[in-house]
Amino acid sequence: MIEVVKRQAEAIKIDLQQFAVENAEQLEAFRMRFISKKSVVGELFGLMKDVAPESRKEFGMIVNEVKQAADNRFKELIEQLENTKGQTGEMLIDLTLPPVPNELGTIHPLSLVRNRIIEIFERMGFNVSEGPEIEDDWHNFTALNFPENHPAREMQDTFFIEKNPDIALRTHTSSVQVRVMENEKPPIRTLSPGRVYRNEAISARAHCFFHQVEGLYIDENVSFADLKQTLYHFAKELFGPETKVRFRPSFFPFTEPSAEMDISCDIDNPKGCQLCGGSKNICKGTGWVEIGGAGMVDPNVLENSGIDSEKYTGFAFGMGIERITMLKFQIRDLRLFSENDVRFLRQFTSANL
Repeated sequence: MIEVVKRQAEAIKIDLQQFAVENAEQLEAFRMRFISKKSVVGELFGLMKDVAPESRKEFGMIVNEVKQAADNRFKELIEQLENTKGQTGEMLIDLTLPPVPNELGTIHPLSLVRNRIIEIFERMGFNVSEGPEIEDDWHNFTALNFPENHPAREMQDTFFIEKNPDIALRTHTSSVQVRVMENEKPPIRTLSPGRVYRNEAISARAHCFFHQVEGLYIDENVSFADLKQTLYHFAKELFGPETKVRFRPSFFPFTEPSAEMDISCDIDNPKGCQLCGGSKNICKGTGWVEIGGAGMVDPNVLENSGIDSEKYTGFAFGMGIERITMLKFQIRDLRLFSENDVRFLRQFTSANL
């Protein structure tokens, strides 16, 4: 039996060396004939059961030698086929094709401005808080002094996900402030940046989603003067030391008194108003541009969150990151921020801030 196996093994070795391969199909034929489980080498292994026990060691050495020879020959043929393709021009990769440019990305302008705003307020002792973008009615409306069926709720056209109980995409990041007040004790000094959603028609000046950053400061004896000085410092840090700030009376359900904050627009500059990009189409010739709202936190909001309104007072403010980014970079169309056109995005760096 051993002599028969030796003769078969020698015949297979000769076939291995004589087998020529010129393409992938022939290489696969070699694999099927000599490497696969149903190959001639596999058939040799199948003879093990017919070999006498005292001869099995010698049998195993013979068959393993053939199997190793088949594996080595297969590797040689693969290398030979690849070299042949390279010499004949039939290449797996066409080196004549122009390379695909590997361009580095840039930080999105909204992220640049968001980071700059956070940096300014962090130096004033504010930390950053984040919360869910899908909110319940309590955190998005009721706790913020929006009573049920109150007309103030109509100020924000909401995307509702569920009704009774109401679950919606948050309309402002004030909901994060409620969560902070519920879980932390004063003094509280926090900043809440994030994406918000409102059901508005998309245009150059409005979008159904945008970004806000809202601030909250609660402690004993906090006054409107503290609010004004905080925002004065912020405006001069972000827009320049010559920037003027004014506050106009306004209404927000969660603050009382409330105000809107404007910054000065240099309409008398011979080169044109820098905030308006050389024109007056943002400030409309008034010399002022609104950037956000602010006010003293309504006592009802404090009580709704478990904070003693007799002991603590606080202020809150909020502004749209898109609005500030448009002013800083003189961008005229809000839709550009979400189109992801790299020609637009690569224009902005932190050096411009």
